Amino acid sequence: MTWKRLWIFNLFLLVILAAIRFRIEYHTVLSIPPNSWTEDQVADCAVVVTGSPGRVREGVDLLYRGSVKKLIISGVHPQAGWREILPTAPFYGGLKDEDIILERRSTTTYGNATQTLPLVEALHCRSLILVTSRLHMHRALKTFRAVFPPDFPILSQAIVSGSLVPDWSDVIAESIKSLFYSLWAY
Repeated sequence: MTWKRLWIFNLFLLVILAAIRFRIEYHTVLSIPPNSWTEDQVADCAVVVTGSPGRVREGVDLLYRGSVKKLIISGVHPQAGWREILPTAPFYGGLKDEDIILERRSTTTYGNATQTLPLVEALHCRSLILVTSRLHMHRALKTFRAVFPPDFPILSQAIVSGSLVPDWSDVIAESIKSLFYSLWAY
């Protein structure tokens, strides 16, 4: 075999393997069911990974119901205030501002995990509920489990963001991100 043929064969093999791996990620991303409607989970703290509608409200609901003691909202815009993030906060009577921590440094899922770990440790959390969208949950949960200590309990609270049946373009985009993260972050 010449070098050119060997190079083409290896490239072809790489494309086939990438396609298989992408298909696995695609089906894994879609396999995560929304469980925020069906499960009542309890932990010391919750981390909301910002990015799509409904995530912050779900985290605040957990805090309001007493399912968690502290709420960390990760990936908040540096200039955003608590009332701008959730304008309906005054209607949740009894919420204490000191129970809500805004993490403003992270801009990626990996950043969310690495920036919230010191906060979780400082708050003495022994368990965690991770709140994000159904499509994002696979990548977020695997990233948090890779960054946090191996025996640290992390529960998932997957919400529906948008439609119950996600748009195929959103699934493809998340599958590509998940494929990249599987090579790099977990």
